[in-house]
Amino acid sequence: MNLRVIKKDIEFLIGDFVEDCLLFAMLHPDKDLTKVEELIEKAGDLADGLFYRVNHPDKSSKKAVKAHYKAVGHDLIKGLDGLCEELSALAK
Repeated sequence: MNLRVIKKDIEFLIGDFVEDCLLFAMLHPDKDLTKVEELIEKAGDLADGLFYRVNHPDKSSKKAVKAHYKAVGHDLIKGLDGLCEELSALAK
């Protein structure tokens, strides 16, 4: 997996989550929208942190770089899963 693909994945998945938040806000105007705004901010913070990590890998060895990018991908999925659970909890 190359660097461009990782960056596009981060951008696409975070953007998709933000779209879900906005759709939730439009479909549920009676819910507290400040919590939705907080989730969008958390998503932005997650993206910023992941982009920083992608752009500053440990270049000590080729194995370390691969492991670093694999960890970034894992953290992206884990972070988005947590955010989606929080969004789902707002719907209840």
